[in-house]
Amino acid sequence: MPRSTKILLLCCVSLFLFSCKENEREKQLDAREKLLSEKENIFSQKEAEFDALLKMRDSLYAKKTDSVVIPTWPEDILGKWTGKVICTESNCSDYVIGDQRTDIWEFVNDSLQTSVNVYSKNNLVRTYAGKLENNEIKLNFKTDSTSSKLVDMNILLNEISAEKIRGKRTITVNNNCSAVFSVELLRSSK
Repeated sequence: MPRSTKILLLCCVSLFLFSCKENEREKQLDAREKLLSEKENIFSQKEAEFDALLKMRDSLYAKKTDSVVIPTWPEDILGKWTGKVICTESNCSDYVIGDQRTDIWEFVNDSLQTSVNVYSKNNLVRTYAGKLENNEIKLNFKTDSTSSKLVDMNILLNEISAEKIRGKRTITVNNNCSAVFSVELLRSSK
């Protein structure tokens, strides 16, 4: 075999071996790229989950600072008062001008609102929903729509001191008659 043929044959074999190794390297490179791509996808998913958790955490912290403030009665109003209510005006047959009533009124705070419980002879008679705005106490009681007698009571107490609270109560019955009462509350002895 002539020398040039040997060289040519050697070159072909080398080229063939080199090309086989290149295919193998290419396969390894493809496998590495595929593995890297899978890792990038997993990382992207974890990053998205992390971002979602951060947003959730931030929204929870934001809600704490924006949370609802539950109203409470001031200390000088909170507690028991002796209440005297006198009818001053009426066009209802149930209420006569001059009628008076003395009860215990208790200003209480609960987890949802401020309210006033009215007791007669140690029995709870009524609970008014209440609020304090602009140095005035506003109380309301309304029977539910299934009641045979629809009563709406609104109280405005606008003279407030540490020992005495005064104002008026307006009662509307079945939307066709009303009565007005003067209200005076004196601080009960503790």
